[in-house]
Amino acid sequence: MNPLLDLSPEVAAALADQRPVVALESTIISHGMPWPQNAETALAVEAEVRAHGAVPATVAVIDGRLKAGLSREQIERLGRSGGEVAKVSRRDMGLLVARGGTGATTVAATMIVAALAGIRVFATGGIGGVHRGAETSFDISADLQELARTPVAVVCAGAKSILDLRLTLEYLETHGVPVLGYRTRRLPAFFTRDSGLDLDAQLDEPADLARVMKAQWALGFTGGIVVANPIPAEHALPTEAVDRAIEQALADAQAQGLSGKAVTPFLLARVNALTGGVSLAGNIQLVLNNARLAARVAVAYSALSCASACDRAS
Repeated sequence: MNPLLDLSPEVAAALADQRPVVALESTIISHGMPWPQNAETALAVEAEVRAHGAVPATVAVIDGRLKAGLSREQIERLGRSGGEVAKVSRRDMGLLVARGGTGATTVAATMIVAALAGIRVFATGGIGGVHRGAETSFDISADLQELARTPVAVVCAGAKSILDLRLTLEYLETHGVPVLGYRTRRLPAFFTRDSGLDLDAQLDEPADLARVMKAQWALGFTGGIVVANPIPAEHALPTEAVDRAIEQALADAQAQGLSGKAVTPFLLARVNALTGGVSLAGNIQLVLNNARLAARVAVAYSALSCASACDRAS
């Protein structure tokens, strides 16, 4: 075990017993939602993972230590602190650890900690991607490069719809990252179920996804896998309303001169305001939906891994 990594007792016991574990990010707590909905949602997501047979491992950096599995107090600390907590991606981790700081992990940073802990499945809301206008700004999320090199399956509602989804898929294809639709042939667009963009394949059962994970890594590939899971139909937002809100939010961000890691939290908050809070409710529901699927995939992958171990032993 990495000397900078701490596992909660629950996560440590599950990993030791080869039981299914699902990693969860913490930027959704500090940067994705307001208090107290952020902490309430984080705890509800953990409960959803447990209800479907897996152990949750919410990831963060706390006082200079990498954490896989947080206490309720630590989750509430991140929630109350909000934007005062550092937003941590790969490039920030060494500096934050060296300074003994506290930060909420993005998709990229959560994948790194999950891989260090030996966790293969991770549930989030939506991955980062290629930002609109990236042909001049070069603003591309570190999440995509992490998916190209870190062996974790990321269950998400596609990429955030504030991004350039076509270029995001192109980037993932170039770097050899499979994007698999769960019961869909189209890439979900976070708040909406269909971006109009075709995916590599559709798989309809968690066991099918687990088999792809096992085969991918048995081949020696070191990268991750995207499992695209559409927001439940009853919670999806009308495409036209989302598009209008995003265009306005993008114009507002440009007018304020925002760039880098400040852009995504601003856009999500602005879209929520422009939709009268409907987008936040949808965001919560899609995260819970992803947690359910991730737990089922983790259970299936754990069963495959145990079966392989038994075969080798015999």
